[in-house]
Amino acid sequence: MADSPSSLTTLRLSTSEQDIAQALAIWRAGGRVAVPTETVYGLAADASNATAVNGIFAAKQRPANHPLIVHIASAEQLSDWASDVPLAAQQLAQAFWPGPLTLLLPKAAHVPAEVTGGLPTVGLRVPSHPLLSQLLHAFGGGVAAPSANPYKSLSPTSAEQVLAGLDGRIEAVVDGGPCEWGLESTIVDVCGPTLRILRAGPITQEQIEQVVGQPVDMPQQHTAVVPGNVKAHYQPRTPLRLVAADAHAENGIGLLAHDAKWLQAFAATSTRLLPADAVGYGRELYGALYEMDQRGFDELWLLTPPYEPEWLAIHDRLRRAASR
Repeated sequence: MADSPSSLTTLRLSTSEQDIAQALAIWRAGGRVAVPTETVYGLAADASNATAVNGIFAAKQRPANHPLIVHIASAEQLSDWASDVPLAAQQLAQAFWPGPLTLLLPKAAHVPAEVTGGLPTVGLRVPSHPLLSQLLHAFGGGVAAPSANPYKSLSPTSAEQVLAGLDGRIEAVVDGGPCEWGLESTIVDVCGPTLRILRAGPITQEQIEQVVGQPVDMPQQHTAVVPGNVKAHYQPRTPLRLVAADAHAENGIGLLAHDAKWLQAFAATSTRLLPADAVGYGRELYGALYEMDQRGFDELWLLTPPYEPEWLAIHDRLRRAASR
């Protein structure tokens, strides 16, 4: 089913019992179904089926050496996918699962190399979205599920955004409404003696340190091969520029900001106000960029948000989104 990504009719499924059964049937046949998570929509396929996993890469046009995150129904399945589950991983799973935290662990021998990008580790998480949780419990196994978008494009937080990028390239998308967080999960490497946060996300460094009772490294830049760690990523089609408060936009520029007063100086038709708090801002960011991307601007300018700890994940995404 995953071998013909450009000749498909992509189904838009609802949350009805019949449509849920159809989504499960597609997974079991080796196909791809975009599903909502509490972070962003993921393009999911059977993680134990190498052919199905390769279909994810084909649809996204994503390099095959980029590892994927496996989503499982509960922490009890950790040992099905990881060869070792250290105490810190158990503590973090108990504290934050189901939720937007991915644990990087030594992979079990049977995990396909296609899932891990050939690496000896596997990223695992238990999502909290009720629809995906229902699907995973019914499916019984794990699904590999990167964001449901073409490689390096904006991550989707709605079914509409999924279809804008992947219509005709995947079997189905389940419309479960908007995502709760709007930013990808925090990734924590728990393989070594010192834990490392390799992707900032909704679960913060402080929260993790409180649970494990030890310092946790959080390098702002690193070379570890994990989802999202490329220079240019999360990008709208329209060039994006981060600007300071003294920027003066000309015609053809779309403006996004968390500061309503700053936007008042510009035409309302060319502006998009984002929430002033980090959680609300993260929830709306990708959707706002997608919305402005449809309006034919020459460039998008985004007022740089505050440099405070709770904004770290947002700055990570914006830095990559504005990289050209």
